[in-house]
Amino acid sequence: MLDLVTETALTVTVTTASRTARADRVSSTQEAILKAAERLYAEHGVFAVSNRQVSEAAGQGNNAAVGYHFGTKTDLVRAIEHKHRGPIEELREQMVARLGDSADLRDWVGCLVYPLTEHLAALGNPTWYARFAAQVMTDPAYHDIIVRDALSSESLVEVIDGMTNCLPDLPADVRAERNIMARNLLMHSCADRERGLAQGMSVPRASWSDAASGLVDAIVGLWRAPVTQEGRTT
Repeated sequence: MLDLVTETALTVTVTTASRTARADRVSSTQEAILKAAERLYAEHGVFAVSNRQVSEAAGQGNNAAVGYHFGTKTDLVRAIEHKHRGPIEELREQMVARLGDSADLRDWVGCLVYPLTEHLAALGNPTWYARFAAQVMTDPAYHDIIVRDALSSESLVEVIDGMTNCLPDLPADVRAERNIMARNLLMHSCADRERGLAQGMSVPRASWSDAASGLVDAIVGLWRAPVTQEGRTT
């Protein structure tokens, strides 16, 4: 009886260890695929990169590894975005919580900018996320998906509402237009800086924190720019 108990315990231990090792291998493979895809998409664009190329860059002998672990290319793009959105969202939530009901536009724009730049700074150098995001946002096949997923963030919606409340007299169509402008300015400026750092080029600001201050200045100026009535559709 004691031998049976001991044998059963050993079997459970070995089985658990085997499952843990397999889960670790799967997690390691998935992380390698995510990193390879992010870099390739950032450098070449999503459309130009095949799942086979991602598998090879991730060191996977099986060319179907991407499909096995993530499904479609859209699923892989979403997985990369979600990987970064978590820490960015956490930073934004902390900033929004400290902000309260501020009526200062600069405060709300800061909640838009600083979580991204702080996340990029924490990743070190080189990074690819800003360039990946810029590539995805310009790809018609993925733009709407990423924007829709982003707007599921309660803190981001709160930031957008906060900026809107600071500009009560700004017409709705101009607000929508400048929201797109601000988003493009943020993403493409970060992508250009990231590219420059990765290539060892000279960049205008010494740190991501300094770059964020410049972006906040520019985006606040964009939102507060005068509105020319001529040519508007409303």
